[in-house]
Amino acid sequence: MMTVKLQLIVGAVLILGMLLILIMVKKRSLDLKYALSWLLGIVLVLILDCFPKLLNRLSRALGVFSPVNMIFFLGFCFSLLIIFTLTVIVSRMSERIRKLSQAVALNEEKLRILTADEQKEKKEDGK
Repeated sequence: MMTVKLQLIVGAVLILGMLLILIMVKKRSLDLKYALSWLLGIVLVLILDCFPKLLNRLSRALGVFSPVNMIFFLGFCFSLLIIFTLTVIVSRMSERIRKLSQAVALNEEKLRILTADEQKEKKEDGK
């Protein structure tokens, strides 16, 4: 069981973390779609911090013997969710970068051909 002092410290740290994320979203240094999962995680941990009996009930319902182990399990699940989300985002970005690189290469080739044709026409006009 957590002491009231520890609950207040954890609550203050969570609120500071939430404010930091909101400031980063406001300054556009963090996209809202990426910040939402962190904000949701902070809210859930804040709820468990404010109502520690809820964590006890949840751990008993899932068959976890210690609420502390339940916290570690939830943290592990949250980390896996974040890693999976970032992997999907990196995969999408890599595909977009590949397509963009191909489009740039095609445009550079077209520009090179057009420039060569213009130079050829200037030489023919100069004769």
